[in-house]
Amino acid sequence: MSHTLSSADGQERCFWCQGSPLYVHYHDHEWGFPVTEDRRLFEKLSLEGFQAGLSWLTILNKRENFRAGFANFDFHQVARFGAADVERLLQDAGIVRHRGKIEAVIHNAQRALEMVAQEGSLAAFFWRYQPATPSTGEVVPAQTAESLALSKELKKRGWKFVGPTTVYAFMQAMGMVNDHAPGCVTRAAVAQAQQRLQRPV
Repeated sequence: MSHTLSSADGQERCFWCQGSPLYVHYHDHEWGFPVTEDRRLFEKLSLEGFQAGLSWLTILNKRENFRAGFANFDFHQVARFGAADVERLLQDAGIVRHRGKIEAVIHNAQRALEMVAQEGSLAAFFWRYQPATPSTGEVVPAQTAESLALSKELKKRGWKFVGPTTVYAFMQAMGMVNDHAPGCVTRAAVAQAQQRLQRPV
């Protein structure tokens, strides 16, 4: 079974990104490319939490609204959100209006501040969980030993909506693993970006 499909431009891409031009752009320019900036890491983990039970394209279509509602995912600001902000967000038809997920992002922003104080940065903490063996992209699991370990540690530190499947999706999105399919036009570019990466410490 092929894990790629030919796109309108004739290039082979992972089959899952064919739903819209926005999805193709995300696949080609974001998914799998290494991220080391703390705000972007917090955004990616937060959006993966919102995605639980929904399609990623739904979240991608609403991403700019999420950014507007959550102060561009600046966790220093989000950590100060209160009850009025929760109610404001629950009235925002441009995002996923799920009280538990909204409150989890605010709660996790507070945990993110604690992590930066303890570890120096979110990036220094998260990148410790990069698998030693690179993914071939041939079989894409829902979770791995590394995502289980990271999920367990995040929960121990009080984070919410960070189950091992959500965490593995985050690891894919932030470029800790390269799960682009063999033959995908973007796989080699992601591999090169990962090789150039200087892991945060």
